[in-house]
Amino acid sequence: MHTHGFDVLLGATRARLAPEERWLDDALMNARRRDVNRLLGAYTSASRKTAGRDLRLTAVEHADIDALSPGLSCDRWTLDDLVRATILLEAARVEDDALAWIATASACYENGDAREQQSWLRAISLLPLAERFAAFGIDACRSHIQPTFEAIACDNPYPAKYFPDLNFNQLVLKALFIGAPLARVVGLRRRLNPDLSRMARDYASERRAAGRPVPADLPLALHDARVEEPVS
Repeated sequence: MHTHGFDVLLGATRARLAPEERWLDDALMNARRRDVNRLLGAYTSASRKTAGRDLRLTAVEHADIDALSPGLSCDRWTLDDLVRATILLEAARVEDDALAWIATASACYENGDAREQQSWLRAISLLPLAERFAAFGIDACRSHIQPTFEAIACDNPYPAKYFPDLNFNQLVLKALFIGAPLARVVGLRRRLNPDLSRMARDYASERRAAGRPVPADLPLALHDARVEEPVS
């Protein structure tokens, strides 16, 4: 399956894993075997080799990734996020059967722990047939684990591109409710709609009635620039 992003991610990964190059080669080999269990082993082993190391992409690498998925920000990625994305794209690169790829990628998400699922969600817009994974993104928006919610909702172009209005609107309202910055919801401006404005205004009214502060970034969710009543 054609993957534009594999070479870009592999180059960035190799530049940071020189001491573990043999492990990386083994992990990529397992990803190529079309064996889900071997792929899962490679995917889950990334944390042992990277252990929370920061990513710090160069400006050129940032530009290359943005060209692959406009709007995707890796500023908050760690090295294990990059490694897992590279392993996933290697599995996609050698798989010609679309249904087999969907099943393989789904297994990586469904069998992952919270941290592994967060990595998967951050990279979802880079995956071939990305539109087929919308159910996972929508489900992640219901998570009570804030990093899991933010992995799909923040710095990620996927929801704005693939979520139906109802689910996108619910994402924005949840971001307001839990304090995830709306400025990090990629594509929010182009997805503004009257229903979202109504929901945001209703939320502001509920906050005021309860004597609670209204989020300062709530106006970013308003479709109509005219504010008939203050939202704060």
